[in-house]
Amino acid sequence: MSQSGTTITCVTDDGSIEGIDPNTRVAATEGALALLNEIKERHGEVMFHQSGGCCDGSSPMCYSKGEFPLGSTDVMMGEIDGTEFYISGPQFEAWKHTQVILDVVPGRGGMFSLDNGTERRFLVRSRLLPQD
Repeated sequence: MSQSGTTITCVTDDGSIEGIDPNTRVAATEGALALLNEIKERHGEVMFHQSGGCCDGSSPMCYSKGEFPLGSTDVMMGEIDGTEFYISGPQFEAWKHTQVILDVVPGRGGMFSLDNGTERRFLVRSRLLPQD
């Protein structure tokens, strides 16, 4: 447990997280779902866009729904508790065989992300999807 009481889960390619379907392209830990629900209570509907490495590294960025202008090549990888999760098309090509697992860790969120100021931040962990 972290200082805030949020469970932090480490993920490796060797195993999946209990309760998360290993075939789902986008999933979230209990800690991430708890923070997401807190943010939704304050801001209403939100969306995620996986950063491509500019400004805030490669953090998943959380915005009020519709606040982030999606590009014509952005891909919706899936939904987390009814919240859409997008990634750029070129980045999706590199990650298309990957399960993205939204987690939360202590620290400050991205400058424009709604997790900023909560002393917790979203983090993406990943594992290869099972091959068909």
